[in-house]
Amino acid sequence: MPRSHQLMASLLLVGLLAIALPACSTQETADLHMLPLDQMPAEVQAAPVTVQQAYQFAVANPDVMKGIPCYCGCGSIGHTSNYSCYVQGSDAQGKLTFDNHALGCSLCVDITQDVMRLSKEGKTVSQIKAYVDTTYSKYGSSNMP
Repeated sequence: MPRSHQLMASLLLVGLLAIALPACSTQETADLHMLPLDQMPAEVQAAPVTVQQAYQFAVANPDVMKGIPCYCGCGSIGHTSNYSCYVQGSDAQGKLTFDNHALGCSLCVDITQDVMRLSKEGKTVSQIKAYVDTTYSKYGSSNMP
């Protein structure tokens, strides 16, 4: 195959992947309640897709995430659930203050990705918490009081 055809084929493949990969990410989260990415801080928007999705899910599902522990050791910085790894709090008008902790903590994000998967499977918060406790307790202590 001539070099120009190889280059053309490579460019075509890259173009197809650029179209297909974001579609896969969207498909994985299609059935979940997610906050739109454009409502996230710039740091989250610039993060890898799995981190973006974890923030989008955590912020949109506080009722679930406040019932899920984290095992990365973040209890020592005042976090009381996996939700705390993403959100510090909110003001009187409900405006959120984001926590940057999960931007650099793969354990927090892994836990949230599992919560997302189990939520899609229809598991309850207590079932998800039991799974997280069993799976992640080997990494440290729970941050839930």
